[in-house]
Amino acid sequence: MTEKSFELVSETEDDTTAPFWEAAGRRELVVQRCEACGEHQFHPRPFCLACGADEPGWVQVTGTATVYALTTVHLAVDAALAPPYLVGLVELDEGPRLIANIVNGTAAIGDRVRVTWREREGRPPLPVFEPLEDPL
Repeated sequence: MTEKSFELVSETEDDTTAPFWEAAGRRELVVQRCEACGEHQFHPRPFCLACGADEPGWVQVTGTATVYALTTVHLAVDAALAPPYLVGLVELDEGPRLIANIVNGTAAIGDRVRVTWREREGRPPLPVFEPLEDPL
């Protein structure tokens, strides 16, 4: 059996995801929005999941969301994340859901959160979410 080696590709080297990471570098949260049907989507794809149109555009979103699901991670999987830490599936106000760390406090399902950014050495910042002090 032959060993395979894999080269880690930078987030910005993928044409489909590059606009997301470029916006993250400016601390802007963007998702795709189909110009044909108006649906928002995340993860980036070269087509719209709702109607199949080619090359959905990109729009900045509010960065506010509702916690849809939540778990506490007790295993060390990354040096930047000391367990225990929260990982949530958050539903953006624009509709798409994404998985992210919940930081700067605790949260429960149904709580309102907003995007903030975790800095990473030599890479674009990572969107994470924190509880809203004054829920909408």
